[in-house]
Amino acid sequence: MLTVLYWSVNSRRQSVAVMKTEAQQVLQAMSPAQKLRAAERLYHSARQLKAAALRAEHPDWTDEAIRQAVRQIFLYARS
Repeated sequence: MLTVLYWSVNSRRQSVAVMKTEAQQVLQAMSPAQKLRAAERLYHSARQLKAAALRAEHPDWTDEAIRQAVRQIFLYARS
């Protein structure tokens, strides 16, 4: 992972060293529309991963049962 160190002035007008990862730099360069699209892709990827985990854990469940379980998990998720 690439990390960049640079100097910044905070709200108290103090000069502070700030480290930014490559991921932070990429996000900062993205437009709001690009960020929204990336968030949508992450959300759908998370749902697919959860469905795959449930299929592995419950091989006897139907596709409909998997869909309903994923829906319930994401409906009541807390962060």
